[in-house]
Amino acid sequence: MATKYYDVKTLINRVPDAHYYIVIGERSNGKTYSILNHCLEDYFKYGHEFVYIRRFDEDIKYSRGSQIFNALINNKVIEKLSHGEWNDVYYYARKWYFRKLDPKNPKNTIISDVPFAYAISLTSEEHDKSTSYPKVKNIFFEEFLSRDNYLTDEFMIFENTLSTIIRLRNDVKIFMAGNTINKYTPYFNEMGLTNVKNMQVGATEIYTYGDSGLKVAVEFSVLPSKNKESNVYFAFDNPKLSMIRGDGGIWEIDIYPHLTKDMKYKPKDIIYKYYVIWDNDILQCDIVRLDDLAFTFVHRKSSPIKEDNTNIVYSTEHNSKPNYKRRIIKATNHVEEIILWFYKNEKVFYQSNEIGEIMRNYILWCKKTPIEY
Repeated sequence: MATKYYDVKTLINRVPDAHYYIVIGERSNGKTYSILNHCLEDYFKYGHEFVYIRRFDEDIKYSRGSQIFNALINNKVIEKLSHGEWNDVYYYARKWYFRKLDPKNPKNTIISDVPFAYAISLTSEEHDKSTSYPKVKNIFFEEFLSRDNYLTDEFMIFENTLSTIIRLRNDVKIFMAGNTINKYTPYFNEMGLTNVKNMQVGATEIYTYGDSGLKVAVEFSVLPSKNKESNVYFAFDNPKLSMIRGDGGIWEIDIYPHLTKDMKYKPKDIIYKYYVIWDNDILQCDIVRLDDLAFTFVHRKSSPIKEDNTNIVYSTEHNSKPNYKRRIIKATNHVEEIILWFYKNEKVFYQSNEIGEIMRNYILWCKKTPIEY
């Protein structure tokens, strides 16, 4: 049975008036191929150029940038769309040009006079502000989801990049594709995509923003078969490989330490509680002293934090209350130093792997956010 790959045209036809199309799915399910194919079709049909965005500069340097269209070239997509005029691409100075290769005589190679696509990295966004892209109608940000490599204030860098490209127009479509490697990405929070982490495979959700007219379509693309032939290479008895095989959870999650039988404790064993608020989730962290054991146990708090609570609350939001702090890694008193000690010495345990993921993303934010003095 042939593998069924993703096709972004279905989403576009379903929500033709969206400004952002966000596609989330398993690795190698055809997201990139389909979006690039759509951009090429749009170019050959209407002359619309497009911009390809990646996070880091090295992702669009020549050795990598020159390979982005390889799958479409091998499948003769460019040759078919151009009716034989072109059969390859040429990448130079962060621009892609069409090329006609003559395998019998390389000297007969022909390269198009104008580019059809441009490459931009978020890390070099400042250098592209003076560039104009009047013919660009599609923007593709590939691999916008990351486990731990987000830039500081990345969402605003991305939006500034879009502003540079779009200028004063309102006819540009933005495509964002990502693998299911981190459902606590800052993009979901910054864009108000409140339910993405609860979406089921195959679902599509539409977000609108008051009277602004802005519309964002989010699709959780269907996963390929769990019985992929390539799974034989990843059949080791290792739960971390389930994401690659496709037989684990929908999102990639690390394995975190849980309490063992000898660590079960009662309320009287808790010597201090503090809280972490991240992405609308509230975590309660119990510092426990149990016989000769001392550890922190992190679990979900289902009820709101009481107004009269004076224990430390870590939150990404600024708050004037003295017990509210922002960065757990920046200790400013003895209690915070004790809290941090458990993390430095790996004495922290989690209710579940998902709780561990929430804390991991919060700590990554602490490290990425500039410390204010």
